[in-house]
Amino acid sequence: MNTRRLTEVLAGKLMLSATVVLTLITLAIALGLLQRSIPILTTQPLSDLLFSSSWHPWEGKFGFYPFIMGTIWVTLLAMILSAPPGLLTAVYLSEYSVGKVRAVVKPMIDLLAAIPSVVYGLWGVLIVVPFIRDYLAPRVGVTTTGYTVLAGGTVLAIMVLPIIVAISEEVIRAVPQDVREASFALGATKWQTVRHVVLRQGLPGMIVAVTLGFGRAFGETMAVLMVAGNVAKIPSSLFDPAYPIPALIANNYGEMMSIPMYDSALMLAAFLLLLVVLAFSLVAAVVLARIRRSYSIG
Repeated sequence: MNTRRLTEVLAGKLMLSATVVLTLITLAIALGLLQRSIPILTTQPLSDLLFSSSWHPWEGKFGFYPFIMGTIWVTLLAMILSAPPGLLTAVYLSEYSVGKVRAVVKPMIDLLAAIPSVVYGLWGVLIVVPFIRDYLAPRVGVTTTGYTVLAGGTVLAIMVLPIIVAISEEVIRAVPQDVREASFALGATKWQTVRHVVLRQGLPGMIVAVTLGFGRAFGETMAVLMVAGNVAKIPSSLFDPAYPIPALIANNYGEMMSIPMYDSALMLAAFLLLLVVLAFSLVAAVVLARIRRSYSIG
């Protein structure tokens, strides 16, 4: 076996080993959380835990419904605020921008993705929360502390925006140039080509980008904890506080480790959160792999 062949074999085995190790770590985390969740699951039906609004741990009542709804409210708002501008930015960067503009904007997007979540949370506390409390809410006749679904969704939207832009832009640029030239040859304008050809080809990848952004927003902890209000009730408007599941775990786990049922309930919340994020990530990975094969990239 020559040196080149040996290198390829070793590299393949190394990557396979890394993949197996990462998979085993993920399974170990999931199994560990499930094991710690068994005490609460053996004493209360899962349906009661998921759909009950009664959260009184000292009385043995662990209804996750307010936290589930808080997570959904904040996450969906974040996606509504981030997906349209993120996709439009990706289309502009890939199809319309000149080289100099792209060279400036791309590093800025990468920088946004690298900023720690606690910095976003601090920005939300100092800027977003006062803006909602002092300016936006009074204009619509609402009194609020500013720590609301709207604050959490706004901060999360800024956090997931770089993910949506980066992935969507790469997918759109991966559409073969021949497809564009064929459209132009038939007399289509630039916008017609982008709308009817490029976006149609890149739509699955753009869906993947939004899906990954949703997974990131769904599992985000620190930034949401700092601005969402953390009140265990079901939100009824954007100006109500919310208490997402990640914030619940972060706020209570350390001091509640000595209380078995409370500890088990928080572990169940973490397990459910992990399952949702893994499901979205796996779906996105499968779709993205098919796109790469179809475009013969990667």
